[in-house]
Amino acid sequence: MTETIRFEVDGDGIALLTIDLPNANMNVFNGQLIDDLETCVDKVLADDAVKGAVITSGKPAFLAGADLNMLGGQAGGEEASLEEQFAGTFRLNSILRKMETGGKPAKVLAKEGTKPFAAAVNGLALGGGLELVLACHHRVVADNPKIQLGLPEVQVGLLPGGGGTQRLPRLIGIQAAAGAITTGKPFNPVTAQGLGIVQAVVPLEDVVKTATEWVKNTSSAIAPWDKKGFKFPGGSGAMHPGSVQTFIGANAMAQKQTQHNYPAIQAILSCMYEGGIVNFDTAIKIESKYFLKLLNDPVAGNMIRSLFVNKQAVEKGSLRPEGFERKTVKRLGMLGAGLMGAGVAYVSAKVGMDVVLLDRDEAAAEKGKDYSRKLVEKGISRGKVTKEKGDALLDRIQTTSSYDDLKDCDLIIEAVFEADDIKKDVTEKTEAVIGKDIVFASNTSTLPITGLAKNFTRPHQFIGIHFFSPVDKMPLVEIIMGEKTDDETLALALDYVAQIKKTPIVVNDSRGFYTSRCFGTYVQEGYAMVQEGVKPALIENAGKMSGMPVGPLAVGDEVALDLSYKVGMATKKALGDKYIPSPADSFVEKMVIELERFGRKNGKGNYVYPEDGSKKHLWPGLGEHFPVAADQPSLEEVETRLMVRQAVEAARCFEEGVLIDASSGDIGAIFGWGFAPFTGGPFSFIDTMGVTEFVREADRLAQAYGPRFTPPQMLRDMAEKGETFYTKGDTRGRLAKAA
Repeated sequence: MTETIRFEVDGDGIALLTIDLPNANMNVFNGQLIDDLETCVDKVLADDAVKGAVITSGKPAFLAGADLNMLGGQAGGEEASLEEQFAGTFRLNSILRKMETGGKPAKVLAKEGTKPFAAAVNGLALGGGLELVLACHHRVVADNPKIQLGLPEVQVGLLPGGGGTQRLPRLIGIQAAAGAITTGKPFNPVTAQGLGIVQAVVPLEDVVKTATEWVKNTSSAIAPWDKKGFKFPGGSGAMHPGSVQTFIGANAMAQKQTQHNYPAIQAILSCMYEGGIVNFDTAIKIESKYFLKLLNDPVAGNMIRSLFVNKQAVEKGSLRPEGFERKTVKRLGMLGAGLMGAGVAYVSAKVGMDVVLLDRDEAAAEKGKDYSRKLVEKGISRGKVTKEKGDALLDRIQTTSSYDDLKDCDLIIEAVFEADDIKKDVTEKTEAVIGKDIVFASNTSTLPITGLAKNFTRPHQFIGIHFFSPVDKMPLVEIIMGEKTDDETLALALDYVAQIKKTPIVVNDSRGFYTSRCFGTYVQEGYAMVQEGVKPALIENAGKMSGMPVGPLAVGDEVALDLSYKVGMATKKALGDKYIPSPADSFVEKMVIELERFGRKNGKGNYVYPEDGSKKHLWPGLGEHFPVAADQPSLEEVETRLMVRQAVEAARCFEEGVLIDASSGDIGAIFGWGFAPFTGGPFSFIDTMGVTEFVREADRLAQAYGPRFTPPQMLRDMAEKGETFYTKGDTRGRLAKAA
């Protein structure tokens, strides 16, 4: 019996190894489990009374991969020698290989085989979990289509480091394996069986029994790649002409999608190619070499911290104030049945809430409910939801135009038109009918929460809950604290966001808050460059190559140019003499007022949207109305302008106390407006560049293009002191003094 694995031997000499990490909801590979696995494997191999072993899980899931919190130390730390670091990354590979071969030399193994190990997979097996399964000689999985079997390491900038890049291609062929590993896309049990990844799919209650029977009836076992004359499915390894074509095509397609920003893609393909032309023991050493290289690359570190560690922390409640009982919203009042309100109604009803969807009249409210109807119909047609569950979801959405229907709601969210007078009207009408302790939230993306709270007699119970469109797909929710919002209100808002399974960040009040304010700089910088005469195609390509989802001109069309104009006018009016003009102002004004090009919404914007439905393309008229300059900047210069401009604004938000920590800034940037994920977010981007170098570059850009690039004094102070946003072992980032 070890700390993380129960070791039991039955009357037939079959050992059952049950992985069950104490005080954990999910089994993951941590240092203790790796130690215990080696202990158990050695025990099976050394004990003549043990004929073989079955590995299963004592939890609903089998094993969810590595504990990413420990990866930084897996290689032995920064002070370890290169040899020590390699030994650390190779350890799991060596344990799994010992289990697979019995520790026998190749020639002996080929003649004798070794004690059989079978995997009894009762739930999801991802990353290192699947690699453990693949290292077993026989694999049995529970018949449940929701079970995922996959190698998702690429999604945090890594590659499978326990033999996954070598075993999977040898089981299903190089082409299929390359597609799975470079995307991280999982298989369900039936698909996995069809491909030959697993040998049996049986009812859950029969998983361990079936695996045990196989071990009982197998005197010795040997992996296919350890047999003499082994050939890859579909060919003879990486040098086969078909495989060469696969590598050429896979590399081109992967780099087209990633714009060369994700080194893990190249490392995975290199692992598979190099490993495919050598023996297996050499191949897994090659894999560990590339794994170590990625582990020491800032891309993986930044992605792990922002996309996993910090994201998981906020989803588990790290931002929630202590001392308040957790609450469940049972009945939600949703004011406004437009695109945002309809989306919020859907995600709320989907998790079991009753929703009162209110609009100016019944027809408008029903039109908003149509959004949910279409999503339900789509889910039923694809087999993702039963008709009964779909109908129940729709029954939970009550449409109305009467404020009286809001009286029993636990929480109110407003998502009406972005106009002060309209918001004032609905707020006052709502407060007149709801309970005296009910929280009122606004989904506004631009108007300051403190100002809107003046329409509510209980400003301490007024808060911003800012969703992103489309609500059913976008994972982030930005919670905005007004000047008088209290912690109990914040706690309820976070409880609601957790209920609808979204990722929250918490920010303080300002115009545009954090996400809208910083996202706007990306679009505005694109507009400013068009105004200067930079080629629109260069701007768009630079945006995508910098790691952003789409170019600034394309996303500007989606947001709508006329909305940008209206927000700009409202901001100018509100700030008065304090308003600082942007070079983008004249571009937007000309496009909207003179040319009536509003974006995708009216089929005319920076792009042309053909009526026949063919692919959109940049509007040729941009070059006519904003003449292209004779001298064009380099691609790198355009990329730098787009990225640094966003990061400077994020740093200003931090200095002003809009952000309370760097981790919220990074999470909000990636999941809110798509800031290049490979960087880990704008604060990780600054740290990786180096604060001193970033300040120097921002100053250069400010001198060349204008004061909008001027770095805040906070960054200058940090550079002088040698500070960074994240120090070693710190995942939250520096707390802003204003917080």
